[in-house]
Amino acid sequence: MADRDPGGISPLQQMVASGAGAVVTSIFMTPLDVVKVRLQSQRPSVTSGKCLLYCNGVLEPLYLCPNGARCATWFQDPTRFTGTMDAFVKIVRHEGTRTLWSGLPATLVMTVPATAIYFTAYDQLKAFLCGRALTSDFCAPMVAGALARLGTVTVISPLELVRTKLQAQHVSYRELGACVRTSVAQGGWRSLWLGWGPTALRDVPFSALYWFNYELVKSWLSGHRPKDQTSVGISFVAGGISGTVAAILTLPFDVVKTQRQVALGAVEAVRVSPVHADSTWLLLRRIRAESGTRGLFAGFLPRIIKAAPSCAIMISTYELGKSFFQRLNLEQPLSQ
Repeated sequence: MADRDPGGISPLQQMVASGAGAVVTSIFMTPLDVVKVRLQSQRPSVTSGKCLLYCNGVLEPLYLCPNGARCATWFQDPTRFTGTMDAFVKIVRHEGTRTLWSGLPATLVMTVPATAIYFTAYDQLKAFLCGRALTSDFCAPMVAGALARLGTVTVISPLELVRTKLQAQHVSYRELGACVRTSVAQGGWRSLWLGWGPTALRDVPFSALYWFNYELVKSWLSGHRPKDQTSVGISFVAGGISGTVAAILTLPFDVVKTQRQVALGAVEAVRVSPVHADSTWLLLRRIRAESGTRGLFAGFLPRIIKAAPSCAIMISTYELGKSFFQRLNLEQPLSQ
């Protein structure tokens, strides 16, 4: 590809700008992500049968109880969450404020390179599609966004699984390593991509919807202003609106992804052979049967509260970084 994109900056500079945005966004948004994962990972308790397998949905591993009656106190566990604010209060009260940033190192390790690859791939793909007239300018953001996200999801899926595990259950990095090694030994390397399907079903449509709406809203807010002179404020507003719409439409797939990834380690807890994972559609039906339609939108509030500011902060930081490098390149002409 060309050394410089149509906006006047190189792919390397695009990666630096998007990486900086990823760091800022992760630090501010991780608490909301932790709450969302906790709400999505706790499931209705089931008391029928000879034994009771109970995941309290907080920072604890799965428990195997041989006698449901003796374990009745689990159902009154004070850290069982009833909503977003309830989750915030109980996490801070019972586990400390630092818990809200659990999994942040894994989040940074995952999001910085993933976001750098994703945003750079999007801009390069959009320029390529428009330059070769392979699709219309109207559809190019949607196609480029979907393709860029599909590649990024595939590369980063194992780290996404690790991050979800750290946020949903209070395990040390050593315990997590043992959990991952056991999973690989039992299910092969493919087990590290557990949840790839629902993650792709969530992220690829999210990306397509996000970039399509972002470019549309940004163009509408900018009026006749040139595309490369869009203000940071316009990018912030357009990013927030687009992120909210995309997050609402793809939330059921996010719930499936979380439940499937939190299941990593359940095999070790009950010491049984790994079973074939249900398809995404079967999981959607099961969640709806167990928890109703509301179950498909578990974690709605924290996801929406997170989506709007995180998308707004990320895209505006990225655009700010691009503007900085554009000015820098104008002041320092390209050397031969």
